[in-house]
Amino acid sequence: MTGYRTLDDLDVAGKRVLVRVDFNVPMKDGEVTDATRIDRALPTIQDLSKKGAKILLASHFGRPKGKVDPDYSLAPVVKVLGDKLGGPVEFADDCVGDSVRKLVKNMLDGDVALLENTRFHAGEEANDAEFAAALAENVDFYVNDAFSAAHRAHASTEGIARLRPSAAGRAMERELDYLKAALADPVRPLMAVVGGAKVSTKIELLLNLVGRADVLVVGGAMANTFLFANGQNVGKSLSEPDLADTAREIMAQAKVSNCEIVLPIDVVVAKEFKEDADREVVGIDAVAGDDMILDLGPETVDLIAQKIEASKTVVWNGPLGAFETRPFDTATVEAARFAAKRVKEAELVAVAGGGDTVAALKHAQVAKEFTYVSTAGGAFLEWLEGKTLPGVAALAG
Repeated sequence: MTGYRTLDDLDVAGKRVLVRVDFNVPMKDGEVTDATRIDRALPTIQDLSKKGAKILLASHFGRPKGKVDPDYSLAPVVKVLGDKLGGPVEFADDCVGDSVRKLVKNMLDGDVALLENTRFHAGEEANDAEFAAALAENVDFYVNDAFSAAHRAHASTEGIARLRPSAAGRAMERELDYLKAALADPVRPLMAVVGGAKVSTKIELLLNLVGRADVLVVGGAMANTFLFANGQNVGKSLSEPDLADTAREIMAQAKVSNCEIVLPIDVVVAKEFKEDADREVVGIDAVAGDDMILDLGPETVDLIAQKIEASKTVVWNGPLGAFETRPFDTATVEAARFAAKRVKEAELVAVAGGGDTVAALKHAQVAKEFTYVSTAGGAFLEWLEGKTLPGVAALAG
């Protein structure tokens, strides 16, 4: 992670440190239902606490549109965080101003406090200079540990980093290291797996990957658009015929870059999309006019497994079929489990990310067996697209 300071570069004893975390966690009836993002922040919080810092945690939660809204309060996170840290966590009813000043004044070295939702202020998403200055007013250092919010140029992710000595937290450092290993400086051959419903949402991603990867597997409904672009009948399958030229452009760019594109050679089709629907496996040249392609066939899965076996690094974004509905989860599950097996054998580095991807890997029961699974969503996707992330760039400034 050359170019970024880390916690190891900061002398935080007795200092006030604002840590940007991502506690935008799922909640129901005022209770946290998934604490994954809280867990990922713990190493940074614990490290700073042991070093004697006074730790202020800042996060957004939901979309309160720049106004105070009790439904979007971070107060329910306090107990969960305190239980995980094994000690008290104070809470400020604002993220700037008098309430924070009073709280900081009474903090001891090693203490932890959570600030209220940064998005209760319109200046947060506007990256307003005055709001960024208000966030910086009560602290000596800034640590960004929220890669998932790093694609937003907000006051708490970008603006404040310009105002105080800044560093990457442990979760941010780990994410950047794995992404570098997966895409910027991979052990080759590098294979990319991209699935999901629409080519239109991943055009930049596909164009970036064909210039970087040795092999690109296209799955999910987006593969239907590529098949259509190649003159194949896709029946009633979800596809984007108007993007056929785009698909052909991506395939042409792949040839120029010497990137092999792997498309389905057989598929699972059904007349209706429902659980346990009558289905059959057909070659891509045998799809009927009333068929819907809902998953990759076994020959395609075998081909993907062969490509995984020949690769040293795999980057994965998106499911290979309609995995939410059995049995159209088969290709995703089998390919993911084979990749996990290669990781376990120390033959593969497998990095995955994106909301549907995380859900699919959990469904396949291999989310913990991949080398690294990012929960960053949009930030992970923009990184794969080759974009500069404001929150990351600010740390290198």
